[in-house]
Amino acid sequence: MTDAQEAPGRPLTIGIDIGGTKILGVLFDPVSSVVIDQRQRPTPRHDIRGLIGAVADLADHLITVAEHADHEHAAGRVTAIGIGLPGLVDRRGILRYGPNVPGVIDLDLATDLQQRFGLPTVAENDAANAALAEHRLGAARGADHVIVVTQGTGIGGAIIVDGRLLRGANGFAGEPGHMLVDRSGPICACGRVGCWETVSSGTGLANLARLAIARGQGARILELAGGDPAEVRGEHVSAANDEGDQEAGAVISQLGFWVATGLGSLITLLDPELIVLGGGLTAISDRFLDDVRSQVMTTVVGGAYRPTVPIVAAALGPAAGAIGGAILAADLPRSDGW
Repeated sequence: MTDAQEAPGRPLTIGIDIGGTKILGVLFDPVSSVVIDQRQRPTPRHDIRGLIGAVADLADHLITVAEHADHEHAAGRVTAIGIGLPGLVDRRGILRYGPNVPGVIDLDLATDLQQRFGLPTVAENDAANAALAEHRLGAARGADHVIVVTQGTGIGGAIIVDGRLLRGANGFAGEPGHMLVDRSGPICACGRVGCWETVSSGTGLANLARLAIARGQGARILELAGGDPAEVRGEHVSAANDEGDQEAGAVISQLGFWVATGLGSLITLLDPELIVLGGGLTAISDRFLDDVRSQVMTTVVGGAYRPTVPIVAAALGPAAGAIGGAILAADLPRSDGW
């Protein structure tokens, strides 16, 4: 048993969210729903040992923070850890495959951390954790039929039906980023052509910008990327747009079209009462969400004859997945985690 388990003080949980570029960890008070501390590390995307080591280091740091009082918070003890993994996480919490963390296959990180720290540990898909946080504390609070879409390096998603997470037969439900929307589109990290995330995520924004550059447009975007199309990133498009560059604005408008197209398919299939969009793209411009909202119902079958589905920005920001992991850890005595 670890010192963290034996230490006096209020019970706290750790949530760790593993993304395509960074790992974010939070120390969370489940009683007050307050994030006490948070830290991040870069994601070793091609190195499974490095990934495990980075997560363990982050957890160890947060356990140490919990044990020491400061002027704002009394000392506490970590009682459990919850992890968000980017990809297909089965019902045992094992990451079977993650297209945005190549080389990381069949990762049983929860068991590893439980053995290291002697703390109950649970793992779930990262977007499912974000949906749990938004449903419990954020933009989806009080809603029973919700689609949560997280736009980062790729696209994650989770579906809540009758107030409960839809997990599917194997635990793999809720991967909208790999719906096929454009068979002539870019190659996805998963190896297929035309996945929704190739035109609707941070990576998708960069892909759309490169296509514009290939057509002789996007000079300012290219300049910000140092003149090399291969180095173009979503932040270069956003920066050019902030400067008032019209060609960057056109790329973002195209992104809005593809986001609306994918959301329209989800609405047609699942009939939600609410869609929550998370990730950095919601803040890409003042008009981005409005553009998506104005287009989405035109892509839904019978859109003129059905209620408009509200599309709202996630309330908990980039920490939603990590907070959801911490909530999942606090819920461990419950058999369903919800």
